[in-house]
Amino acid sequence: MGLFLEALEGDKLTNFFLIREREIKQASNGSEFATFLLERNLELIPAQLWDITNEQKEQLQPRSLIKGEGMVVTYRQKKLLKLSRVRLATSEDPVSISELISRKGVSREELWQELRKMMEEVTSPILRNILRRVFSERTIREKVTTLPASKAYHHAYYAGLLHQTVQLAQAAYQLLPLYPSINQDLVLSACILCDIGKTKALRDVVAPDYTSSGELMGHLVLGIEMINEAAREAGISGDDVELVALKHLLLSQNGEVEKGYGSAVSEKTAEAILFSSIKQMNTKLHAIEMISERSEEEWVYSPMFKRKMYNQNTNRISD
Repeated sequence: MGLFLEALEGDKLTNFFLIREREIKQASNGSEFATFLLERNLELIPAQLWDITNEQKEQLQPRSLIKGEGMVVTYRQKKLLKLSRVRLATSEDPVSISELISRKGVSREELWQELRKMMEEVTSPILRNILRRVFSERTIREKVTTLPASKAYHHAYYAGLLHQTVQLAQAAYQLLPLYPSINQDLVLSACILCDIGKTKALRDVVAPDYTSSGELMGHLVLGIEMINEAAREAGISGDDVELVALKHLLLSQNGEVEKGYGSAVSEKTAEAILFSSIKQMNTKLHAIEMISERSEEEWVYSPMFKRKMYNQNTNRISD
């Protein structure tokens, strides 16, 4: 549970926050006030600042890092933070934007070391060569280890893309011994490369949005282009059996085409079935984790599932 979710009406909070959204409004008496959506460790906190000055309007913009002090109040049956003091954070303050947009317990450095270990589990010379060439580019490594995996639905936080990639590889590594006929190298490589196109499709760690290429082509196509380029640089034929099999796993990762989740082709190999199952399971379970961490309501509507989902943190099921 987060700082704000655990707070009760009348509690005073003082901490650092990132301004995610801001809107200037006018009260009935003509004075102006601001409504904010603040963020701290994935917790989204509605806040208000009354009698906002012109200087504050200029300074307190979205993406700004602030130190705020206020009281938890209830307005229209919803909790919000009524700010009494607020200032921009300075270089001397012991806080960073990456800290505020991170998920507690998620270490970028530890995850990167784990991903490197997973890469070493791939023994195929062809697939190892492709992995090494894709990750040899510094800008790609930087994006993989900082970008979220999505704007809102799942793993939507600093290093979320890296976190998801490691989770997929770890889950596959645990399951693969149960299915000895399945090609381990293909499945692990797919786990590591399935969302590599998001390094081209997404931009801005603080306020993620799609690039023009991301909007027009999508991350699956961009990822396939990156893999094709790596294969060409390595002198690997475009007809190579392992290369084609790998691309099939990536293009079918969202399940059957008929379900409309974005696959370019339905799964047609045992490896593709296993991988798409792991990918979809991880995405859905993580979305439910985020519901539990971000809300104190018993039932919460999820855009991903298009229905209300039960919040396990409430520990009750009412009639």
